[in-house]
Amino acid sequence: MIAPERAEGRRGTVASLRELRTPVAWGVVWGCLQAASPMAFFWLDAATVYALEITLIAAVYIGFSVADGRGRVIAVETGVASVFVVIAAAAVTGTGWLIVVGLAGHGLKDLWQHRTGFVAGTRWWPPFCAAVDFVAAALIALVLATGFHIGW
Repeated sequence: MIAPERAEGRRGTVASLRELRTPVAWGVVWGCLQAASPMAFFWLDAATVYALEITLIAAVYIGFSVADGRGRVIAVETGVASVFVVIAAAAVTGTGWLIVVGLAGHGLKDLWQHRTGFVAGTRWWPPFCAAVDFVAAALIALVLATGFHIGW
């Protein structure tokens, strides 16, 4: 459990729950926007829009790993990003549930990053991104489960 103000993690400090309120709240807002984003790109299939977003998310973490500068971190993050790119590519012509899997998987990766501090210097980004990923995944799953047609 996190101490009231700050708790020391293996690789630095872990933000308190109070410090995470704002990034998580903004993550919820952006997750809703991400779920609705195919409307802004109406000329593309929803699967294509979501797949592009997943690959963009993966690229951000490669950037964080390069900023960290450790070779092992760059290699691991590039490998993980590659998995998300493959899932996103498969989702373009496959089932929309692959988008849900990709976003939820990335949210889990964000929680792991926040807990371990594997990539140095990410501060508030993992909780924000986890909120975005989980909210978008949940909303897209709800749309898919109810049978509302969004291009798949």
